[in-house]
Amino acid sequence: MKFSQSPVLELRLPVWRARLVLALFGAAFLVLLGRAAYLQAMNEDFLQAKGESRYARVLEVPATRGKILDRNGEALAISTPVKAVWAIPADVKATAKQLQELAVLLGLSRDELQKRLASQRDFVYLKRQLEPAVAEQVAALRIPGIHLSREYRRYYPAGEVMAHVLGFTNADDVGQEGIELAFESHLAGVPGSRRVIKDRRGHIVEDAGSITAARDGKDLVLALDSRIQSLAYGQLREAVRQHRAKGGAVVVIDVRTGEVLALANLPSYNPNNRAGLTGAQLRNRAVTDMFEPGSTLKPITVALALERGKVTPKTAIDIAPGSLTIGPNTIRDSHYDKEKSVLTVAEVIQRSSNVGSAKIALEMPPAAMYEMFEEIGFGSPPRLGFPGEAAGRVRPYKSWKPIEQATMSYGHGITVSLIQLARAYTVFARDGELMPLSLLKVDTPPEGKRVLSPQTAQAVRQMLELAVQPGGTAPRAQIMGYRVAGKTGTAHKLVDGRYARDKYVSSFVGFAPASDPRLVVAVMIDEPSAGQYYGGQVAAPVFAQVMAGSLRTLGVQPDAPMEPIKLPPPGAEIRESI
Repeated sequence: MKFSQSPVLELRLPVWRARLVLALFGAAFLVLLGRAAYLQAMNEDFLQAKGESRYARVLEVPATRGKILDRNGEALAISTPVKAVWAIPADVKATAKQLQELAVLLGLSRDELQKRLASQRDFVYLKRQLEPAVAEQVAALRIPGIHLSREYRRYYPAGEVMAHVLGFTNADDVGQEGIELAFESHLAGVPGSRRVIKDRRGHIVEDAGSITAARDGKDLVLALDSRIQSLAYGQLREAVRQHRAKGGAVVVIDVRTGEVLALANLPSYNPNNRAGLTGAQLRNRAVTDMFEPGSTLKPITVALALERGKVTPKTAIDIAPGSLTIGPNTIRDSHYDKEKSVLTVAEVIQRSSNVGSAKIALEMPPAAMYEMFEEIGFGSPPRLGFPGEAAGRVRPYKSWKPIEQATMSYGHGITVSLIQLARAYTVFARDGELMPLSLLKVDTPPEGKRVLSPQTAQAVRQMLELAVQPGGTAPRAQIMGYRVAGKTGTAHKLVDGRYARDKYVSSFVGFAPASDPRLVVAVMIDEPSAGQYYGGQVAAPVFAQVMAGSLRTLGVQPDAPMEPIKLPPPGAEIRESI
């Protein structure tokens, strides 16, 4: 049978079915026609947006981060323009030779480069913060899918000298440590944006104009003096090397304004090259590390006793037989002299007697000592705005035992940071006023907080002058041409909750000129291990060099004769009790 004679062909479909199909097709056509009219006449923004998405892009315009300057306008941190190399992996078309050349320019292995280009993402960074000269060589390869964009890298001219103060930023120019982190909102700019037209290969063929202008960050002027900072860092580095110490810190404060002129730490690091950086290098020891201050707290104990009328500078204190037993514990003076078994209060400071200081402290209620420590800033952060500021530790006085009150009088059983200790000595330098500290340059000096009467502060100041002269514990802190006042400190380090017999923290805090104080300098040397460990041997010489150089840098007039310094014979100097 022929196909044309098939019975299936003889079937007749209903007329309504053909008409229904025709109507459906007609309705669909009308819907499409209406939709086209709506999009092209009434809602043309939709098609316009879809079209622009094929060729138009909105690019971020990076903002420049604000500079950090020292008090004299010297740049400490600046942002330099660099390039970021990125790719759209699906668009990359490169020969084996081009890939090899690109890998060399980016400092990557060929396998690592190919691994990144094999990513399924639409966008991948190949290298951040590339030098402009190298970026030009990358662009010269003309590899489709490989793009360059502008960004900024932070540069620190002073390197390791300023590292702990300034901190650093990450690859996105966001502050991670130090001043960069503390003042992020001030320094960071607000990125802008611009519209561009690109061809099918992603190349910009036309700049369609700016949408939002970038707003650069604001500059920040610090209180730091880069000259004094460099001096402090250099002297600290030499002392750490000479005494084979674990680390150390130096703080310099302007007594008149509370400005921090120097904040040096070791070990340090180069913020421009942070490869191999460790946590120990990152620590700003002067602000974040706590230690027992030792005998540097004796002037505070004596000041409280003077203020409460318990003693006068000439009150006699019997320290015989060079020890004091309280319960099962005994306090000793390491330099007890039978011929000097009775000391005046001034001599207790001058010769740094633990027994004398403990006896003075036990004449006062624990609550009074606790309040004094609180008033002078111990137990609370110095509020510099610096990340990780240590508050120190002062236990509530209600839990003190008599032996604890006695040892706190000479700086054991209490912890402070070096910046707290330096600030505390502004009380003696400013006739009883405690100064608020500032890392930023101050235009109008703030008001200090009255802690002691001027008479008490001046009396302690005279005692601190005796401590620096021959017969005291710190003759090595003397400076030719200037009267100096200060106090040494030496303390065993706490290791796993117990005092280590062979590990010490050596310190010295003082101010000059004593007749009209301008600067407070505090020095801490951590674990000196070359044989000498007393504060008068290790920390006092650093103080003398830093203070002398700083006073001359600031043009402070001498207040003493320009005569050679008299030092005791080797081994004859008085050493503070530990």
